[in-house]
Amino acid sequence: MTSENAGKKEKSKAESLRLEFDNNGLLQELCGMHDAHLQQIEERLAVQVVTKGNQIAILGNVDQANKAKIVLEDLYELLQNGITVGPPQVEAALRFSDGLINSRLRPSDLMGENAVIATPLKKIIPRSVQQHVYVNALKQSHLVFGVGPAGTGKTFLAASYAVSLLAAKQIDKIIVTRPVVEAGESLGFLPGSLEEKIDPYLRPIFDVLQDTIGPDRSKELLEKNVIEIAPLAYMRGRTLNNAFVLLDEAQNATDMQMKMFLTRLGDNARAAITGDPSQVDLRKGQRSGLRDSVNVLEGLRDIEVIRFNEADVVRSTLVSRIVQAYDERDRQIDMKLEEDGSPL
Repeated sequence: MTSENAGKKEKSKAESLRLEFDNNGLLQELCGMHDAHLQQIEERLAVQVVTKGNQIAILGNVDQANKAKIVLEDLYELLQNGITVGPPQVEAALRFSDGLINSRLRPSDLMGENAVIATPLKKIIPRSVQQHVYVNALKQSHLVFGVGPAGTGKTFLAASYAVSLLAAKQIDKIIVTRPVVEAGESLGFLPGSLEEKIDPYLRPIFDVLQDTIGPDRSKELLEKNVIEIAPLAYMRGRTLNNAFVLLDEAQNATDMQMKMFLTRLGDNARAAITGDPSQVDLRKGQRSGLRDSVNVLEGLRDIEVIRFNEADVVRSTLVSRIVQAYDERDRQIDMKLEEDGSPL
């Protein structure tokens, strides 16, 4: 390759793109306060974004610049449709652009009104491609498994969707349950009433309720038993009708408990089962019901299994790196066991 051709090739990799917008008010929202959204895009995609009047120029590697173009155009489309754009939406669009390189879908396809969970206090928008797949599954199927590491939004999205169904009067009740299993401590030795004993175990659910319907309303619905939170053992013998049932931390349910739970579902009942198979706290010799039920039920009509990984962690990039490091450690252990058949 001649130096002249090499120069042309290098130039083609760094051409600028220009966008023009017809609504200056929406353009200001797109840029964010002090251009914070543009800075977020610049840092993530290693491009330079410059505004002048109603135009935006994107400078940098052509592939990355095209990603930035798609992100900006789709965020602008969301604003045109009345959806608020803030740092979480920008981050979501950036995540989508990473996951859709070889897809015809665009971030706006995944972040439009169909993907929104409308709760009384806020609209919840998926923040990764897999979260969108999960929300879509919750809306279409009566039983959905959300399987993967902490921080991927499995419980938050399922509980938020349950709240949206209750607010729309599509169900009469929300039931949240989980196996009360913790390493080194028995529930019976914790102080207080049953409610006080299980409160620490279910605190994340209370946080979701306060986010989506507020502390006063959530307290009222809990007192009226419209929202019920109870240990998994208390589901035995019941038939759950006209309800959304969330089984959280399902990796700590035994196979018998899981079968018991699944056979509680009655008329107009929907269920989400969430858990992380890598964090099982059951006693040695007990089989995780989450793994067992996924193996048995995956592929059946009206049942979906959505799997998350460290790339879907939305809490922070630090959490994503921590999950990735542990997964790599576990892979190395598995490889070592396969090589010599003995533990490290």
